[in-house]
Formats: sequence, C-alpha cells, structure tokens
Amino acid sequence: MTPGAAIAADNGYRLITALFLRLLGVIYLIAFVSLGVQIEGLAGSEGILPFSEQLAQLQSRAGIERWMQMPTLFWLNSSDLALQGAAVAGAIAALGIIANRWSRAALVACFVLYLSLYHAGQLFTNFQWDGLLLEAGFLAIFLTPRSRIVIILFRWLLFRLRFMSGLSKLTMQDPSWPGLTALNHYFETQPLPNPLSAYAHQLPEWLLRSGTGATLVIELLVPLMMFLPRRWRFAAAWLTILWQVLIILTSNHNWFNILTIILCLFLFDDKALRRLLPHRWQAAIEAAPSSAPAGHRPGRIGVGMLAAFIAITSVAHFRELVTLRPVSGVPGSLLDYAEAFRVVNKYHVFPTIRTERIELELSGSVDGRDWKPYGFHYKPGDPRQRPPVVIPHQPRLDWQMWFVTQHPRQLPWFDHFLQALLRNSAPVTALLKHNPFPDQPPRYIRVDAWRYHFTDDEQRRRTGHWWNREALGPFAPRPWVER
Repeated sequence: MTPGAAIAADNGYRLITALFLRLLGVIYLIAFVSLGVQIEGLAGSEGILPFSEQLAQLQSRAGIERWMQMPTLFWLNSSDLALQGAAVAGAIAALGIIANRWSRAALVACFVLYLSLYHAGQLFTNFQWDGLLLEAGFLAIFLTPRSRIVIILFRWLLFRLRFMSGLSKLTMQDPSWPGLTALNHYFETQPLPNPLSAYAHQLPEWLLRSGTGATLVIELLVPLMMFLPRRWRFAAAWLTILWQVLIILTSNHNWFNILTIILCLFLFDDKALRRLLPHRWQAAIEAAPSSAPAGHRPGRIGVGMLAAFIAITSVAHFRELVTLRPVSGVPGSLLDYAEAFRVVNKYHVFPTIRTERIELELSGSVDGRDWKPYGFHYKPGDPRQRPPVVIPHQPRLDWQMWFVTQHPRQLPWFDHFLQALLRNSAPVTALLKHNPFPDQPPRYIRVDAWRYHFTDDEQRRRTGHWWNREALGPFAPRPWVER
C-alpha cells in the first residue's frame, strides 16, 4: 500500500490537525519567551555577538541577494528594541495559534519572526531544535485536515529526524555507539544534566549497554515502520514517544523532545486519537469554527513543488551524512536556500559522545590578587548544587559554554564574552546567576578548567555533593591581558 493510499484508508485527520496546530503554538510560545529573555545579552548592541555588526558586514551585498543569504526582518531595524519586540510579537502570534484565531496569518508570523531571531542569535540559535521548530512551523502553514501530501511530509520530517540521528551515530565513526558504551558517559557528560541524570549514570553497565543498543534500534529500524499500515505506524509512534519520555526524564533538552512527541501525532488518525482523549477535550478542540488555518487550501501544484524541493534536499542531506562531504551543483544550491530559510534540515542528535566533563570557571579581579568567581544559572559549578530541571527553557549561554573546550571555532565568541565581562555589560551579566562586580568592572578575567564526575549514592549522602571535581589549571587558548 502506498503512503497516499494508506492515508485515504484512514479515518480522517481533523482532530489530529487541530491538536497538532495548538500544541505547535505552545512550542512557539515557549521558544519565543525563552529566547526573548536572553536575546539582548546574546545579540543586542551590548551583547556577546551584536547582530547589527554582522548585518553591517553584509551591507555590501545588494538587494535580493542580501535577503536570500540572511532572511531576517532585522535588515529593517536591528536595535535592541526590535529584537525584544520580535520576541514579544512572536509570543502574541503563538497565542493566536493556540486560540485558533487568524491561524494561518499567525503561523506565517511565527515562522518569519522566529527565522529572524534564529539568524540574530547566530551560533547561540544554530541548533537542531531551532531548525526542527522552523521546519515544522513552515509545513504547518500548508496544513489542513485534507492535505494528504503535507501529512506525508510531516511523517517524512519525523522519519528524517529519527533515522538521520541513528545513521549519524554510525557514519561519524565514534566507537562508543557501535561499541555500546555511549550511555556509560552520556548522562554525566551531556550539556546540562538534571537530577535523574546522576542516578541514570549509576545504572548497571549491562543496562547502559542495552540502552545504547536499544537507542540504535529505535533510531534506525523503528522509523522504517512510519510508512507502513496504521498498526505498524502506531507501534512506531509509541516506541518513539517512550524513548522521548525517557530522554526528558534524564536530560535538559528544552522543547526538542516534546516537539518530537507532538510530531508523532501524524502517525495516528482521528479514530485512534478519540480513544485516547477525553470527550470534553475533543469537543473543545473541535469547537472552533475551523481546526485548520484560515484561508483557501493550498493548490496541489504548489504543495507538489514543495514536496519535490523537500525530497531533493533531503536526498542531498542523506548523501552528505553518509559521505561526510558537501554536495555541489544544483542540489548544493538548493541546500544553501534550505539552510538560509531552515525549511529542510539535517539532523544528527549526539553522533559523538564526550567521555569526560570539563567545565570552565570564570573569575574576575580588580587588582590581580583578589579573585571573585562568576556564577552561572544552570551549568555545573558548585559541587554541592543539585543539577537543575531546565526544560522547556533553553539557556543559550550555559549550553554554549559546554562547547568551548571541544572546538577551536568556539573561541571567538568566548573571547567576545570575556570582553563583555571586562566591560561589565549589563545585558550580558544579566545572563549570569551571579556577577561579583555589580558596581565596578574587573580589570582581569581568569579562566580555570575543572574535570567533573558525578558522586555515587554513598558520597552524595555523606557529603551532600553531587559532583567530584579535579583542578586542571588555567584554560588559556590565548593570554587574557589587562583591559
């Protein structure tokens, strides 16, 4: 049975579509609010990477080329007020999606505004959950209960997200995945552990190895069931949902896993969903005049062209993932456009696993003798501090600090961050839990490296510490000198 015939044999998608759009509105709302409280410190005029400076570097490119390379509303105005205003406007539009008022206009507004903020955030927003939200949000603009092609495209999106994640774990040649040792390290070395991460890290090795193997099965084999008859799809959906729930319980990955669960709705149909939802919920969801975006149904030719574009770029992404080489020619050009607008993305969730956790501690001094540490909200610091529960918030600075010791390309932004601390930039220090220099900026910044390990249950009861840490000395990719 072909995918189109399978959908024709199903029991309708009115309830599925209505519920998905409202839940997508919730994710948009979370994303806009989470980014809105950080964007000035990340990309404002006094932020770590002022977006206005990047736009100025691209000003020499004339007309449409500039917009195609960097599609953002901030070409019109990139002030701090504009950045904050985009986040507020996006949150309001997201509420419109949730309330099912002017839904199509609200979906377009959310996509355009979040795409603009995505580019403004630069490397702080260049993550797979941002791409997934934009790709799902773009497809949602064309979604109606009868849009069979769009429903198939949503299944294709979920398939790519899951299958690419599994494929990358093998093509990136990290021995911890085929060797079934990835989970021996993952819970301890992931960017932002939560309290259950510490307990998961202490699980028996046989169970951790089994979990690693199960992850590969669920990411490589289960996605193949997503285009089979409905009971196979249901099984694929429940297995995917189960794994996402386990990840949510042991990790702090913002809304990423929640959005993945929401995408699983398209593996069901209305008949299946009615068995799960209370009747009063069904009535509330379907009570609005239209459970789909307002306006005329997209023409088949336009949706067909969209499907062809997604198919070509998806194949190119798979080729890149397998060969680890960039695609050239027409497919490469299409990938450039897809990259700029984030309408088709390449997914590779944790293809490599760190085997040790290195944390950086920042301290400042006015005289070079008395050093005072800066405090972060969420990343490990004080060994006594319990790992926090962060989801669905995405703390961009704390997350980005995890990469500094791994990749030299992270050093330029880190340099900007330290320079901002030397200026005592208010928007940047507002991203921190503790600024030891509220009145006078420091003249020096010191960066020390520490190796962290979870304590075991006995140590935690005896000392109250969640972490053991070992001093590794100064972290000095370049000398930090007097301001």
